[in-house]
Amino acid sequence: MKLGKVIGTVWSTRKDENLVGMKFLIVRDLKLDYTEKEGFVVAVDSVGAGVGEVVLYAQGSSARQTVLTKNRPVDAVIMAIVDKLDVSVKENS
Repeated sequence: MKLGKVIGTVWSTRKDENLVGMKFLIVRDLKLDYTEKEGFVVAVDSVGAGVGEVVLYAQGSSARQTVLTKNRPVDAVIMAIVDKLDVSVKENS
């Protein structure tokens, strides 16, 4: 799993029938101190996340393990909204 922040929404009216009804969000990777890293991913939202929220997401074959994404052409899925992080060690940059 990776830590990220939802920074936007992707609107797609025409898509594969296996993706109909799914919400796509743009997620920017985060460091443990919540500062943004380079890079982003478009992820299917399986938990009702919104812009500005910190989330956990998975990529690759793990992204197809949720009830919503099982056997669908998905490479990234948001599977948790983060309430708080407790970190006891300083992250190396």
